[in-house]
Amino acid sequence: MTIRLWHQSFTELDRLPGYKAALGEHFRSVAAEGTEVTLNGMDPGTYPSEYPGTDIAFAAIQQLHTRQMLEHAIEAERQGFDAYLLSTLPDPGLMEARTLVDIPVIGYGFAAMHIACFLGSRFGIVCFIDELAPLYAENALRYGFAAHSGGVRPLGLGFTEVVRGYERPEPVLSAFRDAVRALAAGGVDVVIPGEAPLALLLQRSRLQRVDEIPVIDTLGAGVKLAEALVGLRRSSGMEVTRQGYFYRRPPRRRFEELLRFYRASPSSTAETGKGHSPVR
Repeated sequence: MTIRLWHQSFTELDRLPGYKAALGEHFRSVAAEGTEVTLNGMDPGTYPSEYPGTDIAFAAIQQLHTRQMLEHAIEAERQGFDAYLLSTLPDPGLMEARTLVDIPVIGYGFAAMHIACFLGSRFGIVCFIDELAPLYAENALRYGFAAHSGGVRPLGLGFTEVVRGYERPEPVLSAFRDAVRALAAGGVDVVIPGEAPLALLLQRSRLQRVDEIPVIDTLGAGVKLAEALVGLRRSSGMEVTRQGYFYRRPPRRRFEELLRFYRASPSSTAETGKGHSPVR
């Protein structure tokens, strides 16, 4: 069964060639035979002065970037992809994207929290963007995981230090182990690493467990969940609900008319395919 998955990063992937190559390698290792994951980043020029670790820490700026997430979801369906992987822990635009397309939309954080509940009873999150801790805690409540959420703990390192970990991983791995053990002391028995660069670094380093605490492969979990949802859509016609305010599909013509009206700079959704590379 051939499955085409659109992976959507919150970074400009072409500016992080080492990270991009590592993503491709990991997706090849976890995807089933016949599954193709196409790597997609934010549009070139999104971060001329700042970078995701800074921008994403501000609610208003993250909201502005969310427009790209929605446009790319539409483009993924238009190009015939079978599912859209929103691969950033805050899940920006997750609910809204689901109203725009019929293909499965998988949120990184949403999927990781669900998978964590299959492996334990109380999950914690280790993040390296400290400002996002309240958002992750709020998302856990919004997704219905109040009884299973054991809180969020900062890694103690920033975006730059985590990216450097791809060359020298041990300082990052040591900080992560310390954070996990602190969460475990509070009753956590499963850990979700956030955000994606940290999660990928842990998998590359084969750090999949700290003592008796499983570490969720968040990127892998998203791929496997997408494969399952695509299979169920094909075999059983299972698709997202269209009942109620949070899932009603707006008229596409009106939505795209408003995109053109609110767009801050000229661009075309038809150009979003540039620079995207499939992983087979």
